Amino acid sequence: MYRVVLIDDEAIILEGLKKVVDWAGFGCEVVATAGDAACGMAMIREHKPDISFTDIRMPDMDGLTMIAALKSEFPDMQVAVLTGYADFEYAQQAIRLGVTRFLLKPSRMDEINETLRAMIANLERLSALRQAEGEASSNAEEEQGAGSFIVRNAVAYIEENCAGRLTLQDVAEHCYVSQWHLSRLLNKHAGKNYYDILNETRIAEAKKLLRDPCLKIGDIGDMVGYSDAGHFARVFKRLEGMSANEYRNRMKR
Repeated sequence: MYRVVLIDDEAIILEGLKKVVDWAGFGCEVVATAGDAACGMAMIREHKPDISFTDIRMPDMDGLTMIAALKSEFPDMQVAVLTGYADFEYAQQAIRLGVTRFLLKPSRMDEINETLRAMIANLERLSALRQAEGEASSNAEEEQGAGSFIVRNAVAYIEENCAGRLTLQDVAEHCYVSQWHLSRLLNKHAGKNYYDILNETRIAEAKKLLRDPCLKIGDIGDMVGYSDAGHFARVFKRLEGMSANEYRNRMKR
């Protein structure tokens, strides 16, 4: 039996999908439902379903980032999007991230049934590939695209929030992935760990601020996220090969 998780903030949609679709007839079983993105991700990590139907327009969520998180962490899982908003560009992005179908609410039964058939066909194809190529094979193309999307999102979030007390957990939660998975993606797609990216981002911002002679170096360190002036000095010298004061003096020439 293929395991299915349903995610939607409209209870009537969840109940309708659960009761009306002939899941058993498709060789499927609904193992969990969720009414929000956070709970949905938790259910997926707990049950590791083969198939997920999810809304992407729920409160306090970024639908595309959630899809990328799902496909980067579970590349073989088949995802169908349910939404009440017709947005062609959004649908294109979702499909590029590996979504099997983009369904508009209210969806017709024939559309849902066709989506299930397509998902099952994909799962059977992946199973056949695994048997032919060994257990190490995976849906690598989709994992690559979704992983790159997550890393771009993570780096952008770091750049926007680097001046605060930003942790790996904060960024992982923003991207709907675990800390371990985000660390793996950063190393794979950026070739750096979280703290390398954070420090490089902060020092790049510090270099811009050093052009203003009215700003004290100690204050600049604090402005870019270093509460300890000594730590700022050490990181700056390690990354730039000179002190912040030397860098400022060179900029004056």
